[in-house]
Amino acid sequence: MKTIERSIFKGRDFISLHDFSQDELSCILDVAREIKAEQKAGRPHTILQGKTLGMIFTKSSTRTRVSFEVGMYQLGGHALFLSGRDIQLGRGETIADTARTLSRMVDGIMIRTFSHQEVLDLAKFATIPIINGLTDLLHPCQVLADLMTIQEYKGRLAGLKLAYIGDGNNMAHSLLFGGAKMGLNVVIASPQGYKPDPSVVALAQADAKENGGSVEVIDDPLEAVKGADVLYTDVWASMGQEEEAKVRMTAFEGYQINSDVMKRADQSAIVMHCLPAHRGEEITDEVIEGPQSVVFDEAENRLHAQKAIMALVI
Repeated sequence: MKTIERSIFKGRDFISLHDFSQDELSCILDVAREIKAEQKAGRPHTILQGKTLGMIFTKSSTRTRVSFEVGMYQLGGHALFLSGRDIQLGRGETIADTARTLSRMVDGIMIRTFSHQEVLDLAKFATIPIINGLTDLLHPCQVLADLMTIQEYKGRLAGLKLAYIGDGNNMAHSLLFGGAKMGLNVVIASPQGYKPDPSVVALAQADAKENGGSVEVIDDPLEAVKGADVLYTDVWASMGQEEEAKVRMTAFEGYQINSDVMKRADQSAIVMHCLPAHRGEEITDEVIEGPQSVVFDEAENRLHAQKAIMALVI
């Protein structure tokens, strides 16, 4: 990995894809591919030997914990799992104090939590890089892995059409940012009352204008998928929204990726899902297990994309 690449990113936070230029995101994706190739070839790439990552989880996850923990190990470092039960955050100790204390002991912090403001506050007071593992507003690490997967299958990003069907949630927001930065044409189809945050859409539209892409938010999922190169969906009710599940089941009726929807997309379209999937709701079993699904390659790429982030910023 080139020294100049690390010097550009070293010490920076990774909180939103909106914070990075197209060239910077392209550089991270290049490093991710390089790191993936080294891992597949069995070549050691212990770039972070002796380094430690603190991982704060107030919101649990399979893929986030495993990918960061394994990734840090493969880079030669050590990952320290810190659940809400393990640390004093939220039980009397301020975020500022937590940030300044951990900054004296670890080399970087990954946080997966509900409130996006917690991540911003942590970054404000920490003197080490903060990586956003997920908030209710954004999921940038997932979308970096998504962009990597699209590149692997399509050979490019610019000019492709990505149709996202479902809730205008953290996934929709980060797909808007990532797609706009990389010149994709992103169409979000969500029912009324579940649209993406207008402020995120406005920022993404400005990013798209600058980078040759486009951003559109519509109601009709069948219109959204017309000629799409990439189809994407997420659960209708995310963690913390369980009480809304019944209402959401009604609201999202018709917002499913199934074989009929697939026929309206480009015949070589790929299907993506950030997982976990509720089969039979937002996506059918037939599609997620079908030949156009790249869901598990996408899941694996969380490991490689996040290793690139850690290698560059820590």
